[in-house]
This record gives sequence, structure tokens and C-alpha cells, in this order.
Amino acid sequence: RLCELLDNAGRGWRKLAELAGAEKRFRCSAEELEMCSLKVLEPRGSPTQCLLQLLAERDCTLRYLLGCLERMGHEQACRVLSSAVQDGIRITVQPESQVVAEGTQVSLTCCATGPPGLMYQWFCGRQEVPGATSSELVIDTATPAGQWYICRVNCGATFTFSRWAHVQVEKSSSPSSGSGYCPSMAGLQILRQPRPCRLAEGDTLVLECRAIGNPPPQYQWFRNRRPVEGAQAPQFQVKLVTTAERGSYSCHVFNLFHEVWSQEVDVEIGEGPRQTSVTPPSALAGVSHSVRIPPSPVLAATDKVALLIGNMHYLHHKQLQAPIVDVHALGALLCQLDFKVVSLLDLRKAEMQMAVDEFLLLLDKGVYVGLLYYAGHGYENFGNSFMVPIDAPSAYTSEHCLCVQRVLQEMQQRRTGLNIFLLDMCRKRNLNDDIIPQVGVLEVTANIVFGYATCADAEAYELSQGELSNGIFVTFLKRWLLEDEKITVLLDKVAEDMGTLEITRGRQALELRSNLSERRALTDPIRPPGQDESSARNLQWAKAHVLPESRHLCFDCGVTVQLGFAAEFSNIMIIYTRVVAAPKDITKCEARLTDIPEELDVDLKCTNKESPEELGSPLAPVWSLGCPSCCLYSRICGLQKLQQELAFTVCLQYRYQGMDDFVEERQRVNVGRPLIAKLNLQ
Repeated sequence: RLCELLDNAGRGWRKLAELAGAEKRFRCSAEELEMCSLKVLEPRGSPTQCLLQLLAERDCTLRYLLGCLERMGHEQACRVLSSAVQDGIRITVQPESQVVAEGTQVSLTCCATGPPGLMYQWFCGRQEVPGATSSELVIDTATPAGQWYICRVNCGATFTFSRWAHVQVEKSSSPSSGSGYCPSMAGLQILRQPRPCRLAEGDTLVLECRAIGNPPPQYQWFRNRRPVEGAQAPQFQVKLVTTAERGSYSCHVFNLFHEVWSQEVDVEIGEGPRQTSVTPPSALAGVSHSVRIPPSPVLAATDKVALLIGNMHYLHHKQLQAPIVDVHALGALLCQLDFKVVSLLDLRKAEMQMAVDEFLLLLDKGVYVGLLYYAGHGYENFGNSFMVPIDAPSAYTSEHCLCVQRVLQEMQQRRTGLNIFLLDMCRKRNLNDDIIPQVGVLEVTANIVFGYATCADAEAYELSQGELSNGIFVTFLKRWLLEDEKITVLLDKVAEDMGTLEITRGRQALELRSNLSERRALTDPIRPPGQDESSARNLQWAKAHVLPESRHLCFDCGVTVQLGFAAEFSNIMIIYTRVVAAPKDITKCEARLTDIPEELDVDLKCTNKESPEELGSPLAPVWSLGCPSCCLYSRICGLQKLQQELAFTVCLQYRYQGMDDFVEERQRVNVGRPLIAKLNLQ
């Protein structure tokens, strides 16, 4: 129903994508939007459905989606979706802090949506304001003492509170309200003007404009005399500025009866000393400040690289369910943070070692982040952590596994700026292994962060959700991963969230180990040092992400078959075949894959399926977005095992009109070494 409403409307799916993208993790790239728009070319294609699938992949909630539709003003779509969202109280208009002149009246407003019969009660500090039971509170500011106000909205026993609003009263004789200002004669007055500033790329831009008026003032910021979308608060802030933010800024202040413009100020973005406008706590007393701070080093990366490994299908141990979902979810989020991501599933020991070696080739001095995530079986002995490959014997020891501390030592030799290990595995003692590994002395680099999914001598759990399973660690990690926080602060928040899960309380808790001395975050910007260094690294990474080009095969009977490719992980590829043209006298035909190399992990039950879902992959709704309809799909796993170029046969079976028997034609196809196979991990 939503697709019917949004596919062809003026306020349709593109506007929804724009509003949903206000939160960074839901932002769609230009390529993804183009992919959505091309769905109109398919018989049953829907751009809206494609967009909703993208948002679902990023864990967008129904409530957030409903909020976007409400901001669009699409009442019909809101009614369709609201029935799926549990009724609750949601504050739509928050009271705003204000600075007012002594002796005037000021109004605070709080509006909410929810079940019928909502009731309001305003508080001043901890005390109820007598008779203040409507959505608007009018305050007589006869005295200069500032106060804090909050509103409670309830329906029966269900309630929620607005945010606090501070009403600061300026004495009429103070400089900020002087110049002959008389509240009864003017409807608006700006008390605090924005200040010009000079910043370096990567800094945070903060401009502020404060005004008094009755009704309360509203704000709209302008850059180069054009409105800035979403900038409708007294304070305008942009994190991680680039040269695109330089220009002249001003603020349009208005209410129902009056309007006024702030002064226009220049914001310069470049190198050299910079001045940042900040609002110290004393500004709550109504004093305007602009303080000059000394330049501080801007932490930036020459590159950000991540290796994600998920082991599920063990030959001699319990099978796991969560790694496929966790590796994909984490990879999608890291890509949004401009990481170069290599994601691999089900590796044997030699393949894991080769993958780590290739990962190390991507690292270099100044590479900001080398991030290794591992999900699978593991253990910890004598303070060393071991990742268990899928071919480990039943009584495995350190000889059969990869030691994390050895990987760290090799990363340190590459002089990486920040080394992060996220280990989503058990840390129980391995009683079969009494060998103390000789790792060697690690350097004191103050740039190491370990995030363990569980404590020492404890297990890590999966959380089953229908057909999908998530590891407890990633379930909470993906909520915070895009936040602009120091990595250790971010992991602390994940730990706090994990502590709220009742079913694992006392059994699994995140453990953080770090000697990080600088404020380094996953969101820090990338600044490549030189063309030669970054080009070599880009080439090495790109090798593992090159898909064969889609091609058309022409058969003697006149049938044309499209052969297409999609990547699920760096070592798992989807191949689809589709008949795009056939003579009129051929009534039925289909193209199937056969003769796939034996060394690959190909389940015949997962080849030549009529729908992506039949392949048995929980990620089918994700990669199938870019595939056309009416295809036969095959899932090719274990590309790292390829010893030669990937070659297979396309078998075309067709039947002429009036005939019962099928005719068969075959074509041999060679697609080279796709994805991770290019790195020759064998």
C-alpha cells in the first residue's frame, strides 16, 4: 500500500529517502537511489519497495519511518503505517530555552501525539505550576531570576516528559537589552549575533544567534543567502567541516508578527590558525562570549581498513548461525564510514593466514585504523586469544588456530595509527592446549583497542530472531558504530547497553582493553598522504572487490541469455541467468549453470533457483535488490579456494512450439578470478 502511495507521488519515495537520510546510517548513496529509480523498468518493480528494503537492512524502525512520513505531510501514508506502530505518547514540539527582557511575558509550548485524552502538567524545577495544564505555559517575568521548566504529558498511567527549557531574564539596564529597547514597542530583538570564524577541515563549526520576542522567535539559517535545510535552531552546528561549508552565513529570525535578520558573517575553511566560537557555561547567564582557543592537532586518517571474518560451517564442531548476518551488518556500517572492507566467510587455517597477510598489505604508516573483526569459535589461554578456523580438528590446539596477539605484533610493524580488534567469540580455557605461545614483546604504542564480546573464561551467545541470528555483541554494537565518539567511549556505551539484556546478564558482558592515549574515532576523516601510497593501497583493496562484467550469450537457436553477478561477501558471489530474447517459435526456455569447479563450496540445492530466497541465504533480500526479475540464481561460495580462473557451462534448454521434447545447447564461460580469488590466497 505504501508503494502505491509513494511510487508516483510528488511527495514520494525520493523525499522519503531525503528525510530518512537526516540520520547518517539511513542515508542512501546516489548509486542506491539510482538503483531504486530503475525499478520502474521492471514489470512489478517498485522504487519505494527497494528503498524500504535498504532502510530495513540498516535497522530502520517503523516509528522512525512514520516520523519521516509525518514530516513529509503525507497524511494518507501516515494512516497506512500508523496501524503498525504501537500507540504511545510522542512529543512533537519541545519547549525551547529563551532569553527575555525583564517585565515581559514569555510562552513555552509542548505538543504531543498519542492516544486520545492526553493531559499536560508543567513544572518549574521540581514544583508543579498551579493551573498549568495546557500545552502552552505563559510566564510573567517580573523578576530577573532564571528558571528551568519541563512539561509532563500523560494518558492514564502512561507518561513522558519534555526536555528542560531554561528561561533567562535580562535586566532592562543590561547592555544586551539596552539601546533604548522597549518590549512593548518591538516584537523581536537579537541579543546574540553570530561571530565570524576561521576553521581547518575536520573542525566543528558552531554559529549562534539568540533573540527575544513574543510570540517566541523562530530561526532559519542561510549560507550565501540561500536557506540551509534543517538549520532551524538558535545554534547552527556542522561537524567535520570541509571547504564546501565556507561562505557567508546569516540567520533569519521571525515570529507571527515580526522578522529581523542577524548580521552576515564569513566562515573561512582552510589551513592555519583558527578561531572557534564556543558558548561557555557562563553564557547561561546571558553573557555573549567568543573565545580564542589555541590550534589543536586534527586527528585524521590516511586510510581506514577493515578485515571481517565470520566462521560458521565448522567441519568438526558446532555450527554457528550469526556470523553471516553480523559480518554483513558490520561491513555495511563501516563502508558508510569510508572504510575499505574485506569480508570473508568460512575460512580454513591457511586461508585465514593468507587473508591476514593480504590485510597487512593494506596497512601502512599513518593508516588510521586497522580493524579486525572475527566472529566464530575461539578460546583464550595464558592471556592470548585464538581464532578457530573451520577445519580445526576436534581436539585443536594453538597450532591449528590463529593467535590474535601475533596478528597485533605484525600490525605494529606496519606502523598503523590505530589497531582495533573486535573479537566476537568465546574466551573459555582450552584444556587440550597447555602450550604457552612465544609471541614476543609488543611495542608500547598507545594505540591498541581490544573489544571482547565477553569476559575472560566466559562464552559469547547468539540471539535467534526467526530465521536470522545475531551475535549479542553486534546486536548492540551496530546501534553505536556511526557515532562520532572516541572508540573507547563508544565501546563503553555498547557495554552499558549489553548490560540491559536480561537473558545474558551474569553470563556475557563486553570487556574493553585499551592503551589509547588520543581521541581517535571511527568517524575521523580520511586525508590521503600521497598519490603513490594511496593508489597502491587502493589497487590492492580493489582486487578483492572486482566482479565480472555482466554479459550476453547468443545461442545458435536465436536465444540471448544475460549472465549477471552480485557479491554477498568478498568470497561469495551470486550468478544469475536470464533469457532476454527468444524467437517466437520457442515457447519455453531457461539457462542453467553446470560444471562448476569442484574445489568451490557449491551446494547443488543452492543453484539454478527461481527466487533469491530459495538459495537459503538470509541476506538474499539485500543483494537481490540489484538483480533483475525472472532469473535463475546460483550461490558460489569459497572463492578463496579457486586454483585457476573460474569457468563453468551455461546449459540452455528450450522447446519449440508444437513439440514435447526439449533441445539443449551449451556454452563454456570463463569469468577470470572474481572478488577475493584475485589475491591467490591458495
